Amino acid sequence: MAGTRMARVPNKGAAASAIGVITGKGRTGDARSISPAATATTLFAGWTSRGAVDESVRVSSFADFERAFGGLDPRSPLGYGVQHFFQNGGRAALVARIVETGAEGKVLAPADKAFQTALLQRLDPGAATDAGRIDAFNLLCVPGLVHAGTIARLQRACRQRRAFMIIDSAPGATAATMAASGTSGLTGADGAFSALYFPWIRATDPMQGGALRDFPPCGFVAGVIARTDLVRGVWKAPAGTEARLAGASGLSLPVDDAQVAALTRRGVNCLRMLPGDGAAAIWGARTLLAEDDPGVDWRYVPVRRTALFIEESIHQGTRWVVFEPNGEALWANIRTTVGAFMAELFRKGAFMGTTLREACFVKCDRGTMTQDDIDNGVVNIEVGFAPLKPAEFVVIRIRHVVGAAS
Repeated sequence: MAGTRMARVPNKGAAASAIGVITGKGRTGDARSISPAATATTLFAGWTSRGAVDESVRVSSFADFERAFGGLDPRSPLGYGVQHFFQNGGRAALVARIVETGAEGKVLAPADKAFQTALLQRLDPGAATDAGRIDAFNLLCVPGLVHAGTIARLQRACRQRRAFMIIDSAPGATAATMAASGTSGLTGADGAFSALYFPWIRATDPMQGGALRDFPPCGFVAGVIARTDLVRGVWKAPAGTEARLAGASGLSLPVDDAQVAALTRRGVNCLRMLPGDGAAAIWGARTLLAEDDPGVDWRYVPVRRTALFIEESIHQGTRWVVFEPNGEALWANIRTTVGAFMAELFRKGAFMGTTLREACFVKCDRGTMTQDDIDNGVVNIEVGFAPLKPAEFVVIRIRHVVGAAS
């Protein structure tokens, strides 16, 4: 795929006719199925005292992490973040060990310039060096990282990788400081590919005799997102009474209703103690989209992540088109294949609308391609869906270059 582009169009009459393209005539026997892409494989990046440095390591449990990287270490928040992820329902994680070149034994904290430099060398596609392979991931956690400039580059990296970053608020931040400057430098062009959570979470530390201390929230949140995706689907907001934080004894400070309302408007997702049972839960699902950005749909975590999921699923599931002649038969086959995938998501409750026509559409025809595109073997697929909130179509455009341009 040469590139993708997101846009929004009204959910009106044109959409109803466009959805009919899904069932257009074509070589039905050639139709292929699209498998749902992963949504919650979480990449954790941070310093550890040992482990591989030339690649990301896949772990399916905290025991796997202990074997590969040595387990919890009070000098680094990484191990705790991975532990909190699995405690809260995480199933699959990748770990990227961040070290200073030539000084692997040197402890690096997220606030250290050397850490941030090494981190960007590993994760930023625009970095000048290739410091180790990173496998595909859906969520990114760098426990304890709060440097806005570094985060902005990671937001861009997430956009380029169809991923989503979970960002920690600063340690010691208050509702007042978060309202004043908590999102400063984080709401740029790629802010919609990330979400910020406040405050830190109080939990026991096994390395300090079970004493309570405050931890970055990203590991907890990533686990809840993974759990929500599994039980309800990526289109369900990972927030509310179902989004309880396992292993949390409390929060670093309380947040009241007025503060939650004010911070939510600023793009800060609050964590709260639920009344009655004393459980901590996630109480917000906003991305860091700039307040003046016209793409209002991308303001919601489940909408942004649903679009990433659909785009990745279709991109992976239509790779076969690059070997096909670029013509009407191919386009009809694509509409049938992608239409079946979208119809299945509709049946699972992923979209607004009471009928398939109201919920989504698929286009792949001369209306999505210029003659120059066709001559050069370019296939553009346009997919729209009505997100659960708000009720306008979100449109995804996917571009392939096929093998036969003649």
